[in-house]
Amino acid sequence: MIVCVCNRISDRDIARHARAGMGFDDIQLELGVATCCGRCEQCARDIVSQCDKSHPVAALRDAGAMPSTALACAA
Repeated sequence: MIVCVCNRISDRDIARHARAGMGFDDIQLELGVATCCGRCEQCARDIVSQCDKSHPVAALRDAGAMPSTALACAA
């Protein structure tokens, strides 16, 4: 899904960079997420935190109520 409409950045783009070890600030600089209107910032931060290498299974703690942002990290 598209997270940042202004710059057309998807959850998969954000998740791929987060899994590579980049933090939100690095991803923001690299992709431009949350640099225009800012409405996507919290969603992008959530994706980054769920895909952080230090929490590789964060999305699996409650599989019955998995948020849609967690699906990006499962790929």
